[in-house]
Amino acid sequence: MHTQEDEEEAKDAHQRGSKKNGNDWMEEENDELELTVDVYQTPTDIILQTMVAGVKPDDIDLTIARDLITIKGKREENRNVDEDNYFIKELYWGKFSRTVLLPQEVEPEEVEATERHGLLTIKIKKVDKEKRNNIKVKSV
Repeated sequence: MHTQEDEEEAKDAHQRGSKKNGNDWMEEENDELELTVDVYQTPTDIILQTMVAGVKPDDIDLTIARDLITIKGKREENRNVDEDNYFIKELYWGKFSRTVLLPQEVEPEEVEATERHGLLTIKIKKVDKEKRNNIKVKSV
């Protein structure tokens, strides 16, 4: 049997939870959410994966240098729900970004980025340090 004290405690916990789990706490700490990522390698590539569910591919901006990748975007909220009607609001809507220092140099021009079921996979070709190119000297 629930007492009035139990009900008040549950109400207080709900209010604390809605502040902590709601959108407000993220926006106060940061203007942009920092994406979580997995980065791993194959013999020829560096692979980076991150979740971008609800974001159109055209709304994702990738910038790649020799040893750095930056992912930026924005998740648009397209619901018209009054704030008072939410019980829990944990989904993040707004800008996000992440810059990752890559473990080795890559070829910025040799990149493949795909999104499937909200998972963004970026495959970047490693620099082949063993590759040699013989240059013929011309007389001018």
